[in-house]
Amino acid sequence: MKLRYLASVVAIALTNQAIADEDKTWEASSELGAIITSGNTETTTFKFGANAKHDIGKWTNEYKLNALYKEDEVTLDSGLKDTQRTNEKYGAAIQGNYNLGEKHSHLFVGLTHDSDYFGAYRHETVLSGGYGFRLIDESHMTLGFDFGPGYKYFQYSEKNQELFKDGSPKAGERDDEWIALAKADFSWTISDNAKFTQRVKVESGSTNTKSISETALLTKINGSLQMKVGFNVTHNSEVDADKVNTDTETVLTLVYSF
Repeated sequence: MKLRYLASVVAIALTNQAIADEDKTWEASSELGAIITSGNTETTTFKFGANAKHDIGKWTNEYKLNALYKEDEVTLDSGLKDTQRTNEKYGAAIQGNYNLGEKHSHLFVGLTHDSDYFGAYRHETVLSGGYGFRLIDESHMTLGFDFGPGYKYFQYSEKNQELFKDGSPKAGERDDEWIALAKADFSWTISDNAKFTQRVKVESGSTNTKSISETALLTKINGSLQMKVGFNVTHNSEVDADKVNTDTETVLTLVYSF
């Protein structure tokens, strides 16, 4: 209930800022990738993402959505083959940056939610705030950092075999903790037709430290369409016994900017 109340306050504040100013400036892009194979091996993979940035006077609001769905043909113990879902996850994020009079600096408040059917945690919701600045702010290159505290509300995987201190099982249960948050965002426009981006985020708490790295190279096809090649790494310090600490993802998508 506490997290829902705080999340509502953040959403209302950002929405009111958006409505209050008539001079609205948007930057937005969406990406889509699909791989479907048949024959000796059958797989289906869909990936979707959307990003938007909204400048409203002192405020710069950022919005993100992403989804991944994958099916693979697997061999059952009986020897028969069956198509099963092997990966499914969804994420959403909103962050409001209040630009300070001091050059290249801001205060931020953000809310993220991730739902992963096969990950280390079933659900994770983080409310955070703090201070950010741009160390590099050139027309062809930017490097920015965000730091601050956060509150994480999460649900353990249904297959978690660990126990709480009172002896009750963690599987499927919900928990919360305070965390320290740090983010770095690097962008380099190599040429008129190529751009490199690197994003890193670390959420450190008493139960787990989650690190995310997103590396991408975008090449322009035409004025609005780009090809994106990316490599993503997610590392959790604490996971279930049947899971590995590090997940990697190589992506190839088309990106449309508008």
